[in-house]
Amino acid sequence: MDLYQWYAGRVAELSGTDPARARRLLLTGYWANLAALKTGLAGKELSPVRRYAAVEVMKLIISALSRPQNAAMVSLFVPCEAILAAGMVPYSVEAVSGYLMGAGVEKHFQELAAERSVPETLCSFHRTFLGAADSGLLPPPRCIVYTNVACDGNMVSFPYLRDRFSVPSFFIDVPYEKSEDAVRDVAGQLERLTAFIGDVTGKVITREAVAENVRRSRISGEQYRRYLAMEKKKRLIDDVTDEMYAVFMSHSLLGSATAETYFTRLAAEMDAAPPSDALRLLWLHTIPYLQPSVRALLNHSDRAFITACDLCYDSLTTLQDETDPYVSMARRLVCSVFNGSPQDRIRRAAEAAERTGADGAVIFAHMGCKATIGAAGLMREALERDGVPAVILGGDACAPANTGDGQLSTRLGAFLEMLEARK
Repeated sequence: MDLYQWYAGRVAELSGTDPARARRLLLTGYWANLAALKTGLAGKELSPVRRYAAVEVMKLIISALSRPQNAAMVSLFVPCEAILAAGMVPYSVEAVSGYLMGAGVEKHFQELAAERSVPETLCSFHRTFLGAADSGLLPPPRCIVYTNVACDGNMVSFPYLRDRFSVPSFFIDVPYEKSEDAVRDVAGQLERLTAFIGDVTGKVITREAVAENVRRSRISGEQYRRYLAMEKKKRLIDDVTDEMYAVFMSHSLLGSATAETYFTRLAAEMDAAPPSDALRLLWLHTIPYLQPSVRALLNHSDRAFITACDLCYDSLTTLQDETDPYVSMARRLVCSVFNGSPQDRIRRAAEAAERTGADGAVIFAHMGCKATIGAAGLMREALERDGVPAVILGGDACAPANTGDGQLSTRLGAFLEMLEARK
């Protein structure tokens, strides 16, 4: 048994008998990883901005677990500018579950969730988190904020977690219809969210402070769009985990100085990057970044790389305006491609493919995500009508053992060969 296996087994074992001790052991591993990233022992192949993202997201996870009294548990699409203005750390189910998977303990907590009658049809990110919460490994946050965009699992997990932790919660109800009335309705809810965060923390959160964070969101979006446009000819060496760091920068951390720095540096590094004729892949939905086959084909590869992921570009291609911060954040949420009909998601995917010069698109039908599985065929047909070859891959992004790795390798490899022949 190697050290990694011992570590994962010990965290799992202690979570059932001494969850506080299990959390300390888990944090020890995370602190060690953070030190390795900072000193260059880990992530040597990454560009400086990619390593910066890895460090900052690792710090977020450590803070959420070690200082829960200053943390807000959020669903991924919650606009967090007001939470950040209060000096709180927002963290998502997907972020924590991803790091539990990185520690090798996701299967243990998924099995624990199953024992508690959590259905296996629920997204594995949520099942992992619920199992870890029930074990006591995850400490109660200061508060919970969630919305019905974009995951139907939110409406199962967050009410349960609210009752499980007995903490204040706030629900943002986003109408299915995309209209100005819907934007105004959600803007009012976000103003009430600011008051809620103020009550929870005992801090006065001014409109000006929220507007300043929306200004940072605007700059982040401008820099990201500049980065995407340069991907037609250039690329930064990366691995498949990097795009998931960008997802957290474009959601939970959007509006922070950290995210503004990341996207500004990302555009600057791309500006200085060399040209590349590697295959460019548009990726739709979550990336199975620990799946061996995907890592083997795409990590640090001169053959193919991911230009953009809709989980990331969705929030950064909606224009932001700090002069009306609540309406701006509301429009970002209401007009999300993950809200309402899949036609907007298809249209935005075609725009992203054109913007980045994508040679093809990968649609990942993550187990438990009914919205993406249901729309996958429509997305593939629409993209191919626009001249963008697409492939649908099935699997589980938070449970590598549930994915047929050989089949995934064969299908993705064959798709790359087809794109190479076409190019």
